[in-house]
Amino acid sequence: MTTSSSNRHSVDPQTLRQLYIDGAWSAPVHPATLPVVNPATEEIVAEVASGSAEDVDRAVAAARAAFAGWSATPVDARVVILGKIHELILERKEALAQALSLEMGAAISFARAMQVPLAAEHVRVARDVLATYRFQNVENGTAIQREPIGVCGLITPWNWPLYQITAKVAPAIAAGCTVVLKPSELSPLSALLFAQLVHDAGLPAGVFNLVNGSGAEVGAAMAAHPDIDMISITGSNRAGALVAQAAAPTVKRVTQELGGKSPNLLLPDADFAAAVPPGVMSAFRNVGQSCSAPTRMIVPRNRLAQVEALAAETANAIIVGDPQSQATVLGPIANEAQFNRVQTMIEAGLSEGAKLVCGGPGRAPGFDRGFYTRPTVFSQVDSSMRIAQEEIFGPVLCIIPYDTVDEAVAIANDTVYGLGAHVQGQDLELARSVALRIRSGQVLLNYPAWNPMAPFGGYKRSGNGREYGIHGFEEYLEIKAIVGFG
Repeated sequence: MTTSSSNRHSVDPQTLRQLYIDGAWSAPVHPATLPVVNPATEEIVAEVASGSAEDVDRAVAAARAAFAGWSATPVDARVVILGKIHELILERKEALAQALSLEMGAAISFARAMQVPLAAEHVRVARDVLATYRFQNVENGTAIQREPIGVCGLITPWNWPLYQITAKVAPAIAAGCTVVLKPSELSPLSALLFAQLVHDAGLPAGVFNLVNGSGAEVGAAMAAHPDIDMISITGSNRAGALVAQAAAPTVKRVTQELGGKSPNLLLPDADFAAAVPPGVMSAFRNVGQSCSAPTRMIVPRNRLAQVEALAAETANAIIVGDPQSQATVLGPIANEAQFNRVQTMIEAGLSEGAKLVCGGPGRAPGFDRGFYTRPTVFSQVDSSMRIAQEEIFGPVLCIIPYDTVDEAVAIANDTVYGLGAHVQGQDLELARSVALRIRSGQVLLNYPAWNPMAPFGGYKRSGNGREYGIHGFEEYLEIKAIVGFG
């Protein structure tokens, strides 16, 4: 590990090769490490502990032992600890932002403005939901009691590392559950900082446990573990299916936030000059590495030339560069495997006859190393093409023309996914009616502000269950009916 990299991620060197179990840092049962690669340089910048099934056993035992006490802890006390976690995230925001930039290539300005603050918001929301939540309601002599489900296994991805950790950990511990977290082995540094932060906030031993490692080893052991009551995973469809299969014999609850191929439907009355540029930027946010990125822009055929020009102008103005530069808008793709996937899909678009508006294969100009990708826009895309059906997870936008609104809705729904969607139009009544026809867990009208209370999750192969706000909180609760309660 280089000195500069060590300073940037700010993880205590002694904890890099340790796991956080039962309130303390400890070495894995079988000493092993996994490399952390800086996608901007392709250099190994750290080595982190790689856990095993035996380490999962230790973490689950600690979480099980802590459950009775934590679930009985008064709401006010849990609120205080969540408030302290929120406070420490904001206090340590620069170290967290630097870790995110180093481990997955986020532009430092984006890490500071989005990745860290939005992660903090999940903790604040969980705290606020808990403070006013009614765990018991009595109706007609029957008490409906909501109780924490138990020990939760949480599996988080590499693309929004801290954000997805807080989206799961915060509501789980707010509800009174104890947790075992497996962050992505590709971006684990921010998770180590979060574990130390939770410790410093005073969370009791065993309530939060972190086991780094591979999905095949640690993730599989968690999914199959008989003493884990619930698994929540954000990841690929392949990973989600494997987790569900492993969890099935123990009949545990499984919630999944998986892939997406989200449409952005521009109605005929949309203000195209106002709607197209933010649509491009939404698709390319986080270098396109967002499961709800609106990567299919569905537009009236008679406006196609205008949309192409606006999209090209926007994409060509994006600064791709060193994630440490304040001027950079998009850093590199987060890892080599994903970079190769994006390149394969760009080549697929070309071979299938889509019109290349801008960008294309190869590294962004000026780079001979690092996983830098050209912001790419295809037009005249047909729904039968791979680039219209498969999740690319990179800065690649597909523009698909339509002739009628009914056809546009059909195109929007012509996917195995159903996570996010956008609709743009000046006639709100029409926009609302179109939103109701789109089979998606969340539909955004005219680029509204992010709402951390709005439930987030998918239809179809985008998963099941919901995150964020009260709906995300209730995923970690069981429902008990006490009949004859009085």
